[in-house]
Amino acid sequence: MSLSIGLLIAASLSVQAQTIDTVGKQAILLDLTTNAVLLEKNADSPMPPASMSKLMTVYMVFQRLKEGRLSLDDKFQVSAKAWRKGGSKMFVMVNTRVAVRDLLRGIIVQSGNDSCIVVAEGLAGSEEAFAEEMTRRGKEIGLTNSSFKNATGWPAEGHYMSARDIAFLSAKIIREFPEYY
Repeated sequence: MSLSIGLLIAASLSVQAQTIDTVGKQAILLDLTTNAVLLEKNADSPMPPASMSKLMTVYMVFQRLKEGRLSLDDKFQVSAKAWRKGGSKMFVMVNTRVAVRDLLRGIIVQSGNDSCIVVAEGLAGSEEAFAEEMTRRGKEIGLTNSSFKNATGWPAEGHYMSARDIAFLSAKIIREFPEYY
């Protein structure tokens, strides 16, 4: 799977979206200053997003931080499920309590699946409930081709995002949460 997403911070360009010739099945190039789509290819086609799903996981955390419903110093318990999860890891130890600040670093820097699950369980009680919340909130903020089944991006039936939604969410994080981004 190949995906190209670009976010361009540049002077306003008066350009209509054009198609792009790339080996990637989906692609989008977005000008952040104008929100104009400069180039796109199948940008609305749903695809398995893998770790790009973690953008929505951190969006959910950033939103709670900004609203004051969560603190970077709050701590969440590491479950056996989080500790056992394969793939990229922060290597949190089971039954320890980890600060949100460190879990965010684990997600953003390490792409830690374990960190994502700890956050999901800490905020919603279970990863499944958190994924439902991610999907619901995604629709509220304008993600039109996204559905989440987990917080990590681990392959799952019905778990998808479009390149446009990924670019839109990335831009939203940059604009709304500069203190955390």
